[in-house]
Amino acid sequence: MTDLQKAVQTQLANIEKKTGKTLAQLHAAIAKSGKTKHGEIRTWLMDEFGLGHGDANTLVHSVQAKPTPSGDVLAEIYTDKKAHLRPIHDKVMDAIKGWGNFEVAPKKGYVSLRRKKQFAMLGPKTNDRIELGLNLKDDIASKKIVAQKPGGMCQFIAPLTSPADVDKEITTALKKAFDASG
Repeated sequence: MTDLQKAVQTQLANIEKKTGKTLAQLHAAIAKSGKTKHGEIRTWLMDEFGLGHGDANTLVHSVQAKPTPSGDVLAEIYTDKKAHLRPIHDKVMDAIKGWGNFEVAPKKGYVSLRRKKQFAMLGPKTNDRIELGLNLKDDIASKKIVAQKPGGMCQFIAPLTSPADVDKEITTALKKAFDASG
């Protein structure tokens, strides 16, 4: 089992604890609700069980999941024309490994990196570029890291096109976001 799969299993176990229901019971409740669209089910779970957006979203994905042939979520994200971007992803993850505990929550097309709250998002934006989104209230003076409009998922985006782009400037900003999140 990959770290990503372990993180999802941990999140699902925490959802069971929060709701007091097993995954099978939650899946049955969702089926009984009559909701079929992803957003409808997520909102219903948030209202019915008091789950946060991230937990409800992960639970919906677990209900609607199609088994992956390899079981490797990253292999699905970095397929075909985006496969050559995986070493960039791996270099970012290698930089974070020694900093402490964090959760990797797979989403459709990217992964969310969380401690008490999300500190970064990482995934391919185009066939030639990965985006590292950073959640950080501090200002970052950098030509490589671009400030985003208020109200978005991340305050800053760093476009990465090769493993060499994951340099001291990027890892320093990522470490600030990591420290601020938990």
